[in-house]
Amino acid sequence: MFARFRSSFSDRRIAVVASLAVLSLFVITMMLARVVYTETLEHTWIAWNLFLAWVPFLISLVAYARARPGMSGTKVLALGALWLLFFPNAPYIVTDLKHIGSSGVGVPILYDVLLLSAAAWTGLLLGLASLFLMHAVARRFIGVLNAWMLVIGVLAASSFGIYLGRFQRWNSWDVFLRPGSLLGQATQGLHARPLALTVLLTSFLLASYLVVYSFARMSALIRE
Repeated sequence: MFARFRSSFSDRRIAVVASLAVLSLFVITMMLARVVYTETLEHTWIAWNLFLAWVPFLISLVAYARARPGMSGTKVLALGALWLLFFPNAPYIVTDLKHIGSSGVGVPILYDVLLLSAAAWTGLLLGLASLFLMHAVARRFIGVLNAWMLVIGVLAASSFGIYLGRFQRWNSWDVFLRPGSLLGQATQGLHARPLALTVLLTSFLLASYLVVYSFARMSALIRE
């Protein structure tokens, strides 16, 4: 059973998972050290946000390992929809940087800068790594050009989702729990400020993804 599980993951994927796990552990360790030092639970929400950031990455690993041209289109769409539902939670952590300097418990600001920056970096990497894997899945089914168009569309939709999460306080599971209210709030958000933020976030995420994509492609060429 272990051999079958191991065979579905290449050494490179194992290395990526391990490195992201180490980075996440670093963030959690810093957060716990802060809790002990301040004797408060301030910033413990970082652990929950990191957990949510891991969800789309794990889904993308499953999708990449299982999705093949002969696979049912319904199953591929189901995995893709589930991944897209949770994907915004990963880059969302970047917006947690707004909390830098907001603490009133005497923690050195440079500590919080490192803690929140490390958390944001981890969330962003988890999101972009999952996007890279889903991009590869999309290329198998819809071709290179359509896959790139899908990437841009995903980043735009996710950027708007980040706005809904940060400013309107909606969660991914509200799609199932309160779909009507969520749709109404999303429609009301179609005005200048949210759209400007969406464009800005989309541009940032796309530029960041191009860097990750380029490094991944360069690594593949070096390996060859």
